[in-house]
Amino acid sequence: MTELVPEFTEDAFLGGQLRIRQPKSGHRAGHDAVLLAAATAARTGDRVAEFGAGVGVAGLAVARRVNGIKLALIEIDAALARLARANADANAIQADVTVLDVEADAAAFAAAGLGPDSVDAALMNPPFNDPMRHRASPDGARETAHMARPTMLGKWVHAARRVLKSRGTLTLIWRADGIAEVLSALDHGFGSLRILAVHGDANAPANRILISAIKGGRAPTRIFPALMLNDAPGEPNETAQAVLAGKGSLSLASP
Repeated sequence: MTELVPEFTEDAFLGGQLRIRQPKSGHRAGHDAVLLAAATAARTGDRVAEFGAGVGVAGLAVARRVNGIKLALIEIDAALARLARANADANAIQADVTVLDVEADAAAFAAAGLGPDSVDAALMNPPFNDPMRHRASPDGARETAHMARPTMLGKWVHAARRVLKSRGTLTLIWRADGIAEVLSALDHGFGSLRILAVHGDANAPANRILISAIKGGRAPTRIFPALMLNDAPGEPNETAQAVLAGKGSLSLASP
C-alpha cells in the first residue's frame, strides 16, 4: 500500500514556544523568519505589522517575545493567510490577518485598517532572489515567495514608510550580496540604519543581512558585530542557537 504523504507539517520554532503548521512543499519558514523576529524592536502596546507574512512565523515570534503587541499579518496568498490565522489561534496569540498585496495602493491598505501613520514597527522578509541569476521554481507559491522583481523592494519599503508612524521602525532581512539594493530603497524617508551581517559559518562570507531603519531618522548608520550561525562547519554558534531557541534577541532589537 502506498503511504499517504501529509500535505502539511507541524514544526516547532523558538525551542517549541511556537508550533507552526505550514505546507510540506513550496516556500517554508525557517531560520530567516526567526532571525528577523529577533532583530525587530517592539514594546508592549506597539502595533506591529509583518508584510508578506506567509504562515506567520516572524510576526508570531515577535508576539511571543514581546507581550501585549497588536499584531497585523499581511499576506497575498489566501491559503497561507488561513494558515497564519490558524497558527495564531493555535498559539493563543491575538493577530489580525489580512489578505492583501503589499504593493496595493493606500486606499486598499486603509480599507484593511492600515492607514497612514498607524503602525509602530514593521518587519518583512521580501522575495529576494534575482530571477536573472536563479532558476524559477515550478511551484508557483514558492516562486512568488522567493523571486524579486526589479521594482518590488522599493514598493514594499514605500508601503512600510506609508503605514509607519514618524520614528517608527522597519526591520528586514535580505541576501547579503544585495545590500546596495536595500540601501537604495531605504534612502527615501528612512535613516538611522543599523546593519547586522549573518554568516553561515565564521569562514564564509555573509549570506544574509538584517537591517533596521527609522522613518525620518537622522542618526549615522551603525554596523554591528556579525552573527555566525556556526563557528565552523558542524559547530553551532552558542549565541545563534540561543536566539533560534527563543532565549534572546539580536542587537538590532535593542534601543
